[in-house]
Amino acid sequence: MNNCKAVEIAKNIYWVGAVDWSMRNFHGYETSRGSTYNAYLILDEKITLIDTVKINFKDELLARISSVIDPAKIDVIISSHVEPDHSGSLREIAALAPNAEIITTNPNGLKGLTARYGNLNYKPVKAGDSISIGERTLQFVPTPMLHWPDSMVTYCPEEKILFSNDAFGEHFATAMRFDDENDLSTVLFEAKKYYANILMPFGKQAQTALNALGNLEIQLIATGHGVIWRSNINKIIEAYKYWSSEEVEDCAVVVFDSMWHSTEILAQTITEAFAKRGIPAAYYDIKHTPLSDIVTDIFKSKYLAVGSPTINNQMMPTIASFLCYIKGLRPLNHKGFAFGSYGWGGQSIALVEDELKAAGVEIILDKIRIANLPTEKQLDEITEKILKLEL
Repeated sequence: MNNCKAVEIAKNIYWVGAVDWSMRNFHGYETSRGSTYNAYLILDEKITLIDTVKINFKDELLARISSVIDPAKIDVIISSHVEPDHSGSLREIAALAPNAEIITTNPNGLKGLTARYGNLNYKPVKAGDSISIGERTLQFVPTPMLHWPDSMVTYCPEEKILFSNDAFGEHFATAMRFDDENDLSTVLFEAKKYYANILMPFGKQAQTALNALGNLEIQLIATGHGVIWRSNINKIIEAYKYWSSEEVEDCAVVVFDSMWHSTEILAQTITEAFAKRGIPAAYYDIKHTPLSDIVTDIFKSKYLAVGSPTINNQMMPTIASFLCYIKGLRPLNHKGFAFGSYGWGGQSIALVEDELKAAGVEIILDKIRIANLPTEKQLDEITEKILKLEL
């Protein structure tokens, strides 16, 4: 790890995190571009480390810190979030710097860190608390349920830097630390995907956090994952305002699995019927697309149609998994319906409809159940029903 060097992001402030080039799954969320675990070192009268990294990347963290200072000289460790991709190396850093104060939220951060790492030198803080580390002040803003109860962000007014933890981040592995050094469309897509798959259930909490941060002057957003924002700060903040709103767009997503192509034919017909109404529709055979990519499309689409054939009196396991995933994310203001073909039982379609209802989707069309292979007449009838829907 001798080649791991800290990256100066402002005078005497360094990125000392780790790049996880190979990560492809995060709690069921497919991460095709890997991720970073961002940690930051501030050199001041009190040397301060903001966050650590996943435990298997601790050597990379220590190498980067050591390229600037002896880790034993760290005076303050700020733990923004208990989740182990942020706090995983905390015990190791605390052992190297035994006199360092560990700042966390009260009571949730304190409980979480104690449960994971035992009794260390914790200093719990609450909203409005701040500390002086010399020439700089660090202000703490708890952001509960964005996306854990203990989450908080840290603001340095002298440098106008927001250390934002999970907010504004992406699972995106890159050797270039800043937004303007990377393709912006790719970064924004990954930021949207991150929001859709992790933060979607917490829109109200996101808006509360945005309001709390609204009066801050920000020149850098130093995230917990992905790039550091410096040239497109307004774009990512405006994106978060929109993503956290209840607004949806006049477009559709059609998701299905199929055994012998009958449900697939229904999916094609439904997709084309939406298009005839002037409603753009994305078409997903679930066998070929990760759930997290489908969810990124569903996130702001008003309409959702889900199809499955029947197997063993149930829906296909792929669709059951997808609907479980959706139910946990609780998309707002969505309308939809269930469809599918069957050989003799046909129970799957009603089960899909029930799961859509449980996910909060408003059912706007009675379930489409077609025995065996659909006829041209049946396909025409489906098209006509969608064209006549009062949307």
